[in-house]
Amino acid sequence: MLDRLAGNTALKQDLAAALAADRLAHSILLVGEQGCGAGFAARCLAADYLYPGGGPHAEAVLRGQDTECISIRGEGASGQIKVERIRDAREEITHSALAEDARGRVLFVYGAQNMNQSSANALLKIIEEPPEGVLFLFTAASAAAVLPTIRSRCAAYTIAPVPGEECAAVLRQHLPALTRDAADDLAFLYEGHIGLGLAAVQQPDIREALDRARTFAGYARQQDSYRALALTARMEKDRAAAGAFFQQLAFVGSAALRRPGYGGLEADRAAVLLRAAGKAREALRANGNLRLLLAVFTAESCR
Repeated sequence: MLDRLAGNTALKQDLAAALAADRLAHSILLVGEQGCGAGFAARCLAADYLYPGGGPHAEAVLRGQDTECISIRGEGASGQIKVERIRDAREEITHSALAEDARGRVLFVYGAQNMNQSSANALLKIIEEPPEGVLFLFTAASAAAVLPTIRSRCAAYTIAPVPGEECAAVLRQHLPALTRDAADDLAFLYEGHIGLGLAAVQQPDIREALDRARTFAGYARQQDSYRALALTARMEKDRAAAGAFFQQLAFVGSAALRRPGYGGLEADRAAVLLRAAGKAREALRANGNLRLLLAVFTAESCR
């Protein structure tokens, strides 16, 4: 299944060789920015580990539906991985029965940077003396953000974005209705991050955020503060929508810096939008007043 991961040839060769020689580390940390495919890479590796011959069970692993896989993710607005969830998974992986056709069992920890000291300590108890056949797969946006107690016990690999042409081809493979021009645009906008491109088409909230960002960029270019403020006012009671909007606007601004004229934005206006969006995202993370920060952001963007 690792061959389904786009790009990252050296990484795939190293992991495949380790699997073939039965020398894969029992704890793996896959590091990649949002949209690079670290989670997908983890599931590909798990499928090859559990079911070397492939088949329906391996496909179920890719979908996150196999019974031999236990997944842990952050919860709530903070995205923190709670110690209780670690303890439940530890109990499950230690005492549940293994299916006859599986080579072992896999514990996924998505977003390992969101573990605090308590959850990390709870997990260390099983990592240091793992049950036979258990593979621990961690993903993180940054290795440095993972607590040293976990990071030091893992073999770390980096998942990289793919070249634009390959990204566009993969997007069209997954989204047959996508035109070549649209795929090329998404590949450029997200700099080869396949997951971000897929989300922009498949997830309604991300698609809406990108549409808003493109529209707002046009208003800012024209310094049309009236229409810009009318657009941002729609998000005054929705922090999640505002956060997604600022993130997408940052992508649009970055694209215009790399290719002046992208979306009608020249580099100077793109830089203004990037600064304003960055300040707004910081204020949002600090739980600032949403209505006020949107108003300030809009005024700075259209100045």
